[in-house]
Amino acid sequence: MTDLEFMDHAEALLKAVELTCDAINDTTEADIDAQRSGGMITMSFPSRSQIVINLQKPLHEVWLATRSGGYHYRWVDGAWRDTKSPTLFFEQLSQDASAQAGQALRFAAR
Repeated sequence: MTDLEFMDHAEALLKAVELTCDAINDTTEADIDAQRSGGMITMSFPSRSQIVINLQKPLHEVWLATRSGGYHYRWVDGAWRDTKSPTLFFEQLSQDASAQAGQALRFAAR
């Protein structure tokens, strides 16, 4: 994968997260404060917990840090896949955001 291809896929992921946070805030009481700074999104929850999504450009990876742990994802076969398990990025983000928000939330590619 070229750097440009990585950035195209990574930017689409970050945009999907931002748009989903906006939609969640419009339709639920979750109140996620999503702040983007360059290649990083910090999601803050009313419980004062956070989820951080960070692009690792030299490695062509997206890193996800949550209460449950840290995960590394690479673009493989049309999806962001964990480097150590079969878990997809949006599955893990949905699971951890739901736990940290105290209600069922669903994130997906757009």
